[in-house]
Amino acid sequence: MACPDTDEMYLVVRNDEEQYSIWRADRALPAGWHPDGRRGTRQECLDHIDAVWTDMRPLSLRRRLAGADV
Repeated sequence: MACPDTDEMYLVVRNDEEQYSIWRADRALPAGWHPDGRRGTRQECLDHIDAVWTDMRPLSLRRRLAGADV
């Protein structure tokens, strides 16, 4: 059995609310999700998300709290 952390490739994906996730690279992306440009093993993608996703609040909430609700 292959080890999923080393053999399967993943993409880091982000939705319009700037929330991040990972998605198997060999599968079509679900509606509303876009690749952020990072591809790698599951752990590499999770490490990247940990480094870049520093504010877990959805974009709409951040805008509302900043008084810039669009």
